[in-house]
Amino acid sequence: MTQTTFRIDPDPAMEPSALTGEGAFTTGDHSEGNHTHFEAPDESISVGTWECAPCREVVPSWPVHEMMTVVEGAVTLTHNDGRSESFGPGDTFYIAKGQHVVWEITEKLRKMYMIVG
Repeated sequence: MTQTTFRIDPDPAMEPSALTGEGAFTTGDHSEGNHTHFEAPDESISVGTWECAPCREVVPSWPVHEMMTVVEGAVTLTHNDGRSESFGPGDTFYIAKGQHVVWEITEKLRKMYMIVG
């Protein structure tokens, strides 16, 4: 049986992750890690902590519905209409599945997330 109530540690042991393309990193630091705190048996929901070095990626269609809270660092989203929003520690934001954004991490980012596929 899956535990249904649990504390989410914002500083867990991270496993290597490779969601960011090598050409997207904007500094010599290419580190990226993830820790999955919970995943539904059918993989429709995932809760975790992810961190990544500065990078910039154009995402034509965000692959999932995702709510995020920045623990450390900074990220800027630029929307298709040119509007930009920046988020830092303590900020919580949401990106809808299918949204076109430019995702730019300007300071090494650690975020907690909840994804609904």
